[in-house]
Amino acid sequence: MTVTQQQIEALRDVGTDAHAVLAAARRVLPGQLAILSSFGAESALLLALVAETDPDLPVLFLETGMHFPETIAYRHELAKTLGLTNVIDVRPAPRVIEDRDPEGQLWAFDPDACCRLRKVEPLDTATLPYPALVTGRKRSQSATRKRMEIIEPDDGGRIKINPLAEWTADEIKAEMTRRSLPPHPLAAKGYPSIGCAPCTRPVGENEDPRAGRWAGLAKVECGIHKPT
Repeated sequence: MTVTQQQIEALRDVGTDAHAVLAAARRVLPGQLAILSSFGAESALLLALVAETDPDLPVLFLETGMHFPETIAYRHELAKTLGLTNVIDVRPAPRVIEDRDPEGQLWAFDPDACCRLRKVEPLDTATLPYPALVTGRKRSQSATRKRMEIIEPDDGGRIKINPLAEWTADEIKAEMTRRSLPPHPLAAKGYPSIGCAPCTRPVGENEDPRAGRWAGLAKVECGIHKPT
């Protein structure tokens, strides 16, 4: 199953309004669409728009086994609050963990391999039925994302849809406040980007929002998204 050029053009014709982009994606790509969410610091807005569009759209959450406890609690709270009915926890197979990271320390000496094991490979399998994946990425998040398009062709006839690509952090925060959306518990503690606990730290006032991810390493992405 692949996305056709005609479908891509139909989505691009909608423009940049996030709600309209989601509604068009649901209409143009019936049964081909899934949402990818980290249930992180800015995830609530995209998920609120998803709930308004169709609360039964599949939402894929990468349950790496390395999340902060606050993230797991927030994943359940937010799904219940918004009425999302199809949140799917995507996990690496236990036997694969046993074979490749039995002590849970792979992140410490080979974080790329840990991300492949716990994120990239499980997501590759989980998204086989879905050639179109909606993400919450924004151009303002980092230098590697500043040229990202709202409709982003990927490999092999697949696409990523980034409805909030043009939104700034301040706009996201203001809209979450206006909608009274619950914040991630770690957002107020200096975590603007929240990944796995061993590889995430708070950031300073003038740092890149993603500076707390894999701090001190050249690594800037986990591998499920390519720099644009």
